[in-house]
Amino acid sequence: MIKYKSQEEINILREGGKRHAEILRALGEMVTPGMSTLVLEEEALRLVKAHGDKPAHLGYQPRGARRPFPAVLCVSINDEIVHGIPNEAPRILNQGDIVSIDLALIHKGMITDSAVTVSVGETDDESRRLLKVTQEALKAGIKAAKPGNHIGDIGEAINDVVEASGFSLAEDLVGHGVGYSIHEDPYVPNAGRAGTAEELRPGMVIAIEPMVNVGKPGIKLMDDGYTIKTRDGSRSAHFEHTVAIMEDGNLVLTEE
Repeated sequence: MIKYKSQEEINILREGGKRHAEILRALGEMVTPGMSTLVLEEEALRLVKAHGDKPAHLGYQPRGARRPFPAVLCVSINDEIVHGIPNEAPRILNQGDIVSIDLALIHKGMITDSAVTVSVGETDDESRRLLKVTQEALKAGIKAAKPGNHIGDIGEAINDVVEASGFSLAEDLVGHGVGYSIHEDPYVPNAGRAGTAEELRPGMVIAIEPMVNVGKPGIKLMDDGYTIKTRDGSRSAHFEHTVAIMEDGNLVLTEE
């Protein structure tokens, strides 16, 4: 069941979302060759607590998971699409890597979810294009997220950008409702057909998050129970914003 948010709750989400964006920007700017993922994890926790907020991923156990998630951040490198664990067997970031930094934040009891992918120093042309295409896909999805449209309009807009690029969308990975918990109804697929699925109505708050692979769409779950990689070993990028549907359009909650 979709849980609609009041204007007061959207105001809280926007307040938290601005802080959220500041933290992600700071973490992205920290990324350098030779850095451990553990450093990112520890700094994320420090920044979240500095504002009096809480990390939503830490201790969260989604349906079907065999254990709670053990970290504040999801840090996913190169062929890792989502949900990489930064503090179990921490890894070193190397020149030319790309790394997704995904944070969910609790501010005054309300949750926002956002992710960015950045390069570690200079990277190759294909990876730069991958990041650009994934960002463009997110922008297209957000543009389609307006009252009177449907969830399918978001998916069609995202898919059109990715399909034209020659890259592929990671299969079975989708966006979602968010606010009272990390994952709420409705699912927000990255491929769809305009005019289908749930109608977008004021008060809906959704996380739109294209995950784009250089190669084929296939995915695989690793033994840690969380990290999802591309099946063919190709690189993947992930960008995400939390978006509120308003009477006159939408409001991107997780931007500065």
